[in-house]
Amino acid sequence: MGYSSDEAASIIGGRWLKYWTEAGAVLSSVGLFEAQLSSGAFQLLGMAELGLLPSVFARRGPGRSATPWVAVAASAAVSVAVSFLGFDDVVATANLLYSLGTLLEFAAFLWLRCRGRHAAALKRPYRVPLPLPALAAMCLVPSAFLAYVIAVAGWRVSAIAAGLTALGVGWHGVMRVCRSKKWLGFNTVVAAGPHLQLQDDPPAADRV
Repeated sequence: MGYSSDEAASIIGGRWLKYWTEAGAVLSSVGLFEAQLSSGAFQLLGMAELGLLPSVFARRGPGRSATPWVAVAASAAVSVAVSFLGFDDVVATANLLYSLGTLLEFAAFLWLRCRGRHAAALKRPYRVPLPLPALAAMCLVPSAFLAYVIAVAGWRVSAIAAGLTALGVGWHGVMRVCRSKKWLGFNTVVAAGPHLQLQDDPPAADRV
């Protein structure tokens, strides 16, 4: 028969250690939530600065902190919506979406290497010094584990992940329409570098 951490602390050191363990667990959970909330908020902020989301998500609050309050509010709203699901469903859905995202990264990695000369013009900090068959073999082992995670997911988790994936694809299409129709304001100045060019922007040679 197993024991939870607070019960084990109570057996080892008494009530005082049990209370300290529970307080530490609460503070650890709060810190983890705040870190995840801040990470998600700054991802929205970065996407808005790159013109992938409306510029309203790049708004910052007054003062020295310059908190991206719109992005924080959006991330908090998503967290509240997810809180209505069961813990097991949240963990399983997160693992499934992470697996799909990682498989997409592997596919993009191999596809860029297959492009050969076209990919050589892309700016990157380094290049993996392996041929394409070795890269495919390197990605094969983790891909097998990711495929297993996707295969064992239940129908409810798969339905949630499919719905979120469809929502993301649909949201991307809506943003492209809003940008082309100028229904929403978008940041058109990409400060990160000239190689980060939006799909809807004309080539540099065609710009006036």
